[in-house]
Amino acid sequence: MTPERLARGHELVARYPRPQSALVPFLQYCQEQDGYVTLQAMRDAAELVGITPGEVESIASFYTLLFKAPAGKHIVQVCRTLSCMLRGAEDLQAYIKRRLGIGHLETSADGQYYYEEVECLAACDRAPCLQHNLEYHYDVTPASFDKLLDSWQASAPAPAMPAE
Repeated sequence: MTPERLARGHELVARYPRPQSALVPFLQYCQEQDGYVTLQAMRDAAELVGITPGEVESIASFYTLLFKAPAGKHIVQVCRTLSCMLRGAEDLQAYIKRRLGIGHLETSADGQYYYEEVECLAACDRAPCLQHNLEYHYDVTPASFDKLLDSWQASAPAPAMPAE
C-alpha cells in the first residue's frame, strides 16, 4: 500500500467506531485514484479494516457504483425491475445498447460510456428510470434518451461516484 493510500485509510478508519465501516469510503477513494477498484485496492482495504480479501470483494460486488474494471466517464444504469419492465424498460435497454454499441457491463471503445442494467432505482412511479453518474432520469423513452445523450456529449460528466 502506498504511503498516501495508507494515510488516507487511517484517516477514514479514525472516523468510525469500527474499522470495517471505513471500507466503502476507502474503496471509493481508491477508485477515484485508480479509475476503478483494483485487486490491489481490495487487498489494501482488507489489510486496513481487518477482513479477508474475499469479504472485501463480496462487499465491493454488491455496490453498483464500485467498478472492478475500468468504466466509462458516463455511467448509464437502467432499472430492470418489474415496474420499469412493465413500462418499457426492456425496449429502452435494447435501444440504449444499440445506440451506444455496447452491452450490459461493457465500456465503449472510446472509454466514454459504461452500460449496466441494475436492480431497483426506487423510482417505480416514474418508470422506466435510468441513472447517469448519480443523476436520475424518469419516464425515459428512446427519444428522450437521444436528447439526454446529446446533452451528455455536449458537457463534461460529473463524477460517477465521488469519494465520500
